[in-house]
Amino acid sequence: MFPDWDASMARQATALDGLIRLRLGAGPRMVLDCSCGIGTQAIGLALAGYKVVGSDLSPAAASRAAVEAATRGTGLRTVAADMRSLPFRTSTFDVVLCADNALPHLLSTQDIEAALLSMRRVLRDDGLLVITVRDYDEARRTHPTATPPQVSQTPDGQVITFQLWHWHEDGERYDLEHFQLLPAGSDWDVRVRRTTYWALTRQQLTDFVANASFTGITWHTPATSGFFQPVLTAQRVPSPPQPHGQ
Repeated sequence: MFPDWDASMARQATALDGLIRLRLGAGPRMVLDCSCGIGTQAIGLALAGYKVVGSDLSPAAASRAAVEAATRGTGLRTVAADMRSLPFRTSTFDVVLCADNALPHLLSTQDIEAALLSMRRVLRDDGLLVITVRDYDEARRTHPTATPPQVSQTPDGQVITFQLWHWHEDGERYDLEHFQLLPAGSDWDVRVRRTTYWALTRQQLTDFVANASFTGITWHTPATSGFFQPVLTAQRVPSPPQPHGQ
């Protein structure tokens, strides 16, 4: 996906570090990347000095993230887990990260709400939620049907990638086909991955996050954050103090 994965890890970690420091200040932080995939953000943050745990719905992806971290000289504990039911103790993390357009894989209000409440539960009071998504406000206006092809150079030759988007009748969800053309002698091997997304607007996601008892909801554009997608940050509303004797 990235012409230079390690450079992209470092670049994204720098941007995320800036956003975390902006809200929480300096200091070592415990981070959960609850959609870590093969580790792009989690490994970058670990290399930047954060204590990071990665979780992903895919056991294979979570396992690979740990291996990729080890080959780069850093530790990354990973588990296979559903973000709607995170298997961690309450109030464990300073930061919960859900990056790379992972949240819009959830296609119903109930699933989005469950995921955000699960993230909130494992955050400490005033802990920081960081979500990155595609710029769906523009996509909802224009309903694009494809992305421009991207060409990257590999040791085996050029690899071409592009996407086709098939919009549902509701105008909010779409089926995505991700094509990858790999050189095979004088021919091409074609690989296709398919998934479905809910193209949440900023206002929709803001409302979901607010309803899950987060405050200080702020959107950061790529121009201001240095991250390649729009980023939402918000903080967990502190739990009310328990009455004495409970």
